[in-house]
Amino acid sequence: MKYLHLIYTLLFAVAVFLFFGLAYPHHLHYQEQYQLFLFDSTYVWDVVKQPGGVADLLGRFCTQFFLFAWVGAAIIALLLSAEQLLTLCLFRNHEGWTYGLSFVPSFLLWFFLLDENALLSGVWAVLLSLLIAWVIVKLTKGWVRHVLLIVAIPILYILVGPVCFPIPIDNLWLGIHYHRYPTVFPWLLWAAAFSAFVIVGMTLLIRHHLKHSSYLLPLTSYLLVAIVMGVLVWKNANFKAEKVMQYDFMACHQQWNRILETVNVEKPNNQIGVTVQNLALAMRGMLLEHMFDYNQNSIHGLLPDVKEDATSPMPTAEAFYQLGMINVAQRTVFEAQEAILDFQKSGRCYKRLAQTNLINGQYEVARKYLMALQKTLFYREWANETLPLLGNEKAIDSHSEYGRLRQCAYNEDFYFSDHVTPEMLESLYYRNTDNRMAYQYLLAYCMLTGDQERYNRIISKEQ
Repeated sequence: MKYLHLIYTLLFAVAVFLFFGLAYPHHLHYQEQYQLFLFDSTYVWDVVKQPGGVADLLGRFCTQFFLFAWVGAAIIALLLSAEQLLTLCLFRNHEGWTYGLSFVPSFLLWFFLLDENALLSGVWAVLLSLLIAWVIVKLTKGWVRHVLLIVAIPILYILVGPVCFPIPIDNLWLGIHYHRYPTVFPWLLWAAAFSAFVIVGMTLLIRHHLKHSSYLLPLTSYLLVAIVMGVLVWKNANFKAEKVMQYDFMACHQQWNRILETVNVEKPNNQIGVTVQNLALAMRGMLLEHMFDYNQNSIHGLLPDVKEDATSPMPTAEAFYQLGMINVAQRTVFEAQEAILDFQKSGRCYKRLAQTNLINGQYEVARKYLMALQKTLFYREWANETLPLLGNEKAIDSHSEYGRLRQCAYNEDFYFSDHVTPEMLESLYYRNTDNRMAYQYLLAYCMLTGDQERYNRIISKEQ
């Protein structure tokens, strides 16, 4: 029977792994880009000294691996499977119909992680709570067990936060590390933690009514829970957000050919998708000839007005950067990072801020960002390769990306509003007429606004 239990757990782990690896990979990339895990004692202490800091630190440590979606999917599968096995181990009798209930907390945590703003620290909090409960139940009995349970409560609060309690008392106990929105109550996380205690308590109360049975009864209960919860997970997954995150991810990693392949299969109908689509067309020199082969969102599909959030400005900032509007790109990225709701920093933003300051000749500022990235796991190599460029004008000018963008950038100050105007693009183009991307965006802007006079004037100067 124990081998069958392990097979059921393995099937559950495979389902979680395939879901996040195939259907939800860009939600994992989204999580990774809005934190910056540093291998630094000051950073670690700042995290763990708060209530729930240990769970928060473990969540952040694991989230850095979400840069690689399949690795992130494997981590989530292992954590949710461990939750199920610990719940099962707390049962006195797990061969009957209650066996399938051991999967309920893990399924609820799966639900919880469908939200792109749900943090992995919540999963770790529930896991550590169950682990300590299992250790106490396994190794002690009688009054010693009751004493340890009382002692464990404040210790658990320090380690994992208030989710270790089965019932939240008031707003003081809502926790600060479970969700990116500080004001959101993560009820699914609390439901998962509460359900584990309820299910275990229920089986203890009615254990004299449970009888050993064949493998068919636990299999039936497992299938019933798996089907019901699996359908609910699939129905509640936000695949529209996943598509938007896919476009943002491809723009971040400059996968221009992959973007064009994607839009040729399914034309985007959201602002971020259209912005990334037009950026990829321009990067391949195809914007003017093929822009009307795809959906357009008027001029907002070229360079949308920057909004005050952490997500939507990033593709626009990428377009600013590739155009040579370095200062505008720098400001947009900096403000996007400051808009991260749980006040974390971003590896993606730190990298771009290091690049813009490098291009602008602000080497000490660039050094600050690069020194921080040196303390990361996956940005360290890039930071080490970039540091020797600081102050090396010849190396920067000959660099394929930084040299080109330095030549394209504005060389005079002017007033800039959040709404990009054709005058800004025209000034950028006349600054360097070899900037073919600025040329494409300028003419595309004229076509979308019907500015025939400006269009003809630019075309005549080209001839």
